[in-house]
Amino acid sequence: MNTAAEPSSLETSTDRNPPESSPLAELVGRLSDDLKLLTRQEAELAKRELNENFNQAKQQAAQVAVGGSAVGAGLLILLAAAVLALSTVMAAWSAALLVGGGVTLLGVMLILVGKAKLSHVTFKPQQALDGVEKDIATIKKAAQ
Repeated sequence: MNTAAEPSSLETSTDRNPPESSPLAELVGRLSDDLKLLTRQEAELAKRELNENFNQAKQQAAQVAVGGSAVGAGLLILLAAAVLALSTVMAAWSAALLVGGGVTLLGVMLILVGKAKLSHVTFKPQQALDGVEKDIATIKKAAQ
């Protein structure tokens, strides 16, 4: 019975690391865990940042669509009313041309403003990238 217990006690004594390497192994293990956690946190930050940028892009694309709808509605309503009003002073075809050109110009300006705002949206998770660069610099500094 004692002989069965002895090999297990021998196995545990030979499996143990020397005392001076145990803190190093623990430190490496904690470093590995910290790097895993850091990677997960950076990925989550990047995901949130991309989601925010995507939502901004959706809002600005909706503004472009509303601008386009305003062009269509404006053409229909204002053309009819203005052409009727101007046709008393000039030929109906020239009244229609004048009113239609003005409304179309307004719509084009709305579309260009929305497009300009949309071009400023980036899909690059800048905060996450900055954090990763800072983390890499810190790790390099600590390794020296």
